[in-house]
This record gives sequence, structure tokens and C-alpha cells, in this order.
Amino acid sequence: MPERSTIRIEFELDDEDIEYFRNRLNDARSRHKGDSEDQIIAAAQQLATRNSSSDAPHYIAQRIETLNEMIAMLKDGDWRLEGEDRAYVLNTLVYFADPHDMIPDSIPGIGLLDDAIMIDLAAQELAPELEAFREFCANREELKAGADDAEPLEAARDILQSRMRRQRRRSVRRGTSGRTSYTLFGSV
Repeated sequence: MPERSTIRIEFELDDEDIEYFRNRLNDARSRHKGDSEDQIIAAAQQLATRNSSSDAPHYIAQRIETLNEMIAMLKDGDWRLEGEDRAYVLNTLVYFADPHDMIPDSIPGIGLLDDAIMIDLAAQELAPELEAFREFCANREELKAGADDAEPLEAARDILQSRMRRQRRRSVRRGTSGRTSYTLFGSV
């Protein structure tokens, strides 16, 4: 089998660029203010499903996995993300419910570029949430095994969500939620 070659394309997003994308997210939030939680989740799922096929560009397929994790955080009955935490994730996913994204998805090859960037920015914003959810999922079966009730699972969830909130507060205070380098493709 021939060796697969890749090309690495990098560009920098400075603070103004990141602010531009955040403004697009805020625009989407304004346009979808009245949307229900189910509508936002369904739209994000539709984007993920539409682009998870084997013919999706690799740069988007990787990011769709992350988008699916964000959706799973909201739908997981054991994780039970609620209140302000739930709203925080939903407010991040609203961009994917907006049909007026920056580059129409129907343009072959580059139509999903803005979505890929937004998924990366969302993943960065939701890093504490994603980390806690991944840890919870990785240990879920062990926590359920041998327990007569849901207490160990609930205790682990409460600890992880509490840690997640502390990490989010720290990153907001330090202003470390902005990424300045963006890699579109993997290493050469």
C-alpha cells in the first residue's frame, strides 16, 4: 500500500482574528436566541452526521469526533450536565445551528473550513468540560461495576464537574482561553 502523504498548512489567528470568530458566534447566538436546546443539539448532530462519512475530508473528520463529544456531553444521562454548565456548552454549539455560517458548507473542499475552525475554538473554550467528560466516560464502567447503587458514579460526576468549573474559572481569570496558532492538517 502506498504511503499516505500529507501537507501541513498553518496560519496564525491573532487576537483580532479570534475576536472575529467570536463575533460570528455571538451573531449566531443572537439569531438563534429563541431556539430550543433540542434544535441546537439537532443542528450540531446534523452537521456531524452529514460530515462523518468516509468521504469527508480528514481535517473535518477529526474535528467531527470532537463535535460529537460536545453533543454527547449534553445527551449523556449519567453525566447530567445541568444549569449554567449546560447553557455554556449549548451557547458554544449554537454556531452549528446557524445556516448563515461564513463559508457555505456546500463549497467542495473548503466549505467546512469555518466549521473546523469553530470546532477547534469551541473545543478550546470547552477544554475543562471535555477533559472532565472524557475522564468520566473512561471510568464509567468501573464505577458502575460492583456498585449496588449509582452513588459512586454520582460522586465521581460531582467531583469531575466541580473540578471542571474551577478550571474554567481559572482559565477565564488568566485569559488563557485564546489560541493563537491553528493547524489545519496533521504533520508532514
